[in-house]
Order: sequence, then C-alpha cells, then structure tokens
Amino acid sequence: MTVVRISDDALALACGADAVAAAFADAGCTVERVSSWGMHWLEPMVEIDGMGWGPVVPGDVAAILTGDSRKAIGCIADHPFIVRQQRLTFARAGKTRPLSQNDYSATGGWKGLNRARHLPRAQIIDEVIASGLRGRGGAGFPAGVKWRTVAEAPGERKYVVCNADEGDSGTFADRMLMEGDPYALIEGMAIAGLAVGACKGFIYVRSEYPHAIAKLRAAIAGCPWVIAPFEIEVRVGAGAYVCGEETSLLNSLEGRRGEVRAKPPLPAIEGLFGCPTVVNNVLTLAAVPHILAEGGSATYAALGLDR
Repeated sequence: MTVVRISDDALALACGADAVAAAFADAGCTVERVSSWGMHWLEPMVEIDGMGWGPVVPGDVAAILTGDSRKAIGCIADHPFIVRQQRLTFARAGKTRPLSQNDYSATGGWKGLNRARHLPRAQIIDEVIASGLRGRGGAGFPAGVKWRTVAEAPGERKYVVCNADEGDSGTFADRMLMEGDPYALIEGMAIAGLAVGACKGFIYVRSEYPHAIAKLRAAIAGCPWVIAPFEIEVRVGAGAYVCGEETSLLNSLEGRRGEVRAKPPLPAIEGLFGCPTVVNNVLTLAAVPHILAEGGSATYAALGLDR
C-alpha cells in the first residue's frame, strides 16, 4: 500500500492539506501527517518514497499516483532550498510525525536529557556556556550565563519559562518548531530545569497559535514519565504584543496586567512569583538537546560566524 506523507502544519492546513489527505485516503493510500519541510510555497506538499509534489489539490491525486503529474519536484532532500542548509534545530522538519514518541526517539530524541541526568548540574551549565548558545529571541544574551545566575540564586522554588509569544510580523519559526517538533522544546526545558534546580516550567504561547497550543498540550500529556519530576504547563496569552517582553510576560503569567517591570531585579534573581526564573525563547531551548546529546558543545560553538 502506498504511504503518503502530508504536513499538518498550520500553513499547510490553511492551504487545504486536510482535503488532499482525505483524497489520498479515499484512493486507498495510507496517509501519515508529518511536520513541514518549511517550503511553504509548495504546500500542501505530498511526499511518497522521498519524492515530492506541490502545491497539490485533491484533483491532482490520480495523476500523482499514476506518475503523470506535472507538479513533481523530485527528491525533496535534494531540493535546492533544502540541500544548501545545515539543519540542527529543524533537523526533524518534514521527517517525523510531531506527536510520535517513536519517531522522536528514533531520531535522537531524549539523548540530551538522558545524558544530562548523569552529569553534575554545574557541568550541564558549563557545556551550554561553552557551546556559545545565545538567546534566539533577539537579545542574544548567553543562555548558559543566565542559567548559572538562576542556579546560584538563593530560593527554594525556581522556574523555567519559555517565551513563545512570537508576535513580530512575518515570524513563524517558533510556531513551526512547536507544531512540528514539540518534544524537542519539552526536552530542552527539562534539561534547563535539571540544570538550575527548577521543578516546573511554563510555555507562554500567543492565542493566535491554536494548533501549536494543541500540539504542545498533547505532547506534554504523552510524556510526563519521561521528564518527571519536571512539570510543564502551557499558558495562553491574550494577544498583547507587549507580553513578548520577558517581564511583561511574567506579569501576565501571574494573572496581572502585562506591563514592563523595572530592572533590577532581573528575572534570573526575582522572576515568576518572585522566584529565580530562566526565561528563554523557543528556539533557544530547542537547541539545548543537540548540545547535550553527544557532549557537542565544541561542535555547536564552531558553527556560525564570530559569536
């Protein structure tokens, strides 16, 4: 039986991916809903045995199955858009089913967390510092330095907060990660919690991302025993642009008006509910499993330009 892979990314859905999937199912095919490769201009894109077609409408199904479609794009992995990229955070994009733990584990998932559990907390932080990982939300502050500040701050309770309030116009990388590879974010948060001594984390997602919210909640519900004793809760923002700023976000999490707090104190010292708090962007936290998985801090530090 022909296995057809079609993205269930929000953009693919908006372009009619569900109707295309239903048409292939009616034609007797097995349909797998996977993450998006990121070639949005080709959505809905169809993949069969590594070969791609797009953008596809239900009326194209017969021609694709008989090999007569003019929408063929060849081997997806060899597409000019893909072949020139070196993907780490998005290494699973287009290749795995977002909520399949089997797919996640088979592609290196949970290796970073499993290794981190056998390391002293200080060594986890040292490896993140050595990697050169900086805040991917725009500020560019060294992530490991922030973690070390929280780890060394006095306090019985500490938190990890993921800033997923991706409010800037035309941005969608956080959404793609949360919808397509939610376990990577969960694993990164669990590693952060282990490193700084936090028992709970919050993902603050903008309300305009209903598909990401649903994926995250389903993924969290499906792996509590994997990340235990760390606990993660998804909180939905009300669409206020200012809550993309970390202190406004913390106010909103506390049920208060989303307004910027004066600094000092820094959130790392006095953050959520007055406790030391790590606040990192989605892509920052999702990069952590790769860094910890094979002790690859030096490899990660060698990527990119300058710092």
